[in-house]
Amino acid sequence: MVDQSPVPLPAPYRGRPATLADARAIHDLVAARERAVLGTTETEPDRILADLGVPGLDPALDTLLVHDPAGRLVGRGWVRGRRSAIDVHPDQLGRGLGSALLDWAEARARQVGTEGLSQTVSDADRPAVALLRSRGYEPFVTQWLLEIALPEEPEVPAPPPGITVRPFRPGDELAAHRLTEDAFDEWQTRRKSYEEWAAHTVGLDSFAPALSPVAFAGAEMVGAVLALDLPETDEGYVERVAVRKDHRNQGIARLLLRESFRAFHREGRRTCVLWTHSETGALSLYERVGMSVRRSSSVYGKALEPS
Repeated sequence: MVDQSPVPLPAPYRGRPATLADARAIHDLVAARERAVLGTTETEPDRILADLGVPGLDPALDTLLVHDPAGRLVGRGWVRGRRSAIDVHPDQLGRGLGSALLDWAEARARQVGTEGLSQTVSDADRPAVALLRSRGYEPFVTQWLLEIALPEEPEVPAPPPGITVRPFRPGDELAAHRLTEDAFDEWQTRRKSYEEWAAHTVGLDSFAPALSPVAFAGAEMVGAVLALDLPETDEGYVERVAVRKDHRNQGIARLLLRESFRAFHREGRRTCVLWTHSETGALSLYERVGMSVRRSSSVYGKALEPS
């Protein structure tokens, strides 16, 4: 394999950009890292495909794969705007691959004029945390994986007056995109196009319309829970929760969550999980419906000096 890496890599490793054909190998790498740190795999294969196909990403410039002499994928980097992801195979730690990939990510971010770079890592991933801190990165957002046990079918309250609830149907996609992006505008740095949003929600193979309740006031969608039916786990997974601003504080979010939990229970799932983070201010909402923190991650970032 010819080394195509734009930054020096430790010998005898070789680098090249990623392609869609690499999605399976990248997932295997990410899964190995997750099992080593968390004891389980959380990232599904179609999530890797969505990341590689996100609008605005140029895989030839914004991705880097690292292979060992036998051709095995042992590291990967991904950069888009201020966001980055770096993974090194657990049996290759301590060989300088993480530092080299971080050098590449920072160089790529500077090349496109990005003023800062961030990366999300599990608080349990001590090598990754130590590397980022040694390079001047500081945590600025906390993320929590929340869980709820479902030994019995959850009770679901009646909707507020004027609100109707039903499962997600074909044709709801654009309304759900507008609703969730409007809700997330309060804390996210940029609004996602429909194509980018769909690639990580309703366009996933694991998206489960029957487990995703939506709320309406008349013909207007005012609330949604978008859920995934992940094939490699026995847990339910909620991907998005949103309520339109003028319909908050009516119990719609709690109602929709309990609808989704009940649907998962009827599918045989006895636990349901979701992620939230400190900028949404939603942790107390999830605690009120009976969820608790399983583990946490942090978003680390730093400002980049111009090259």
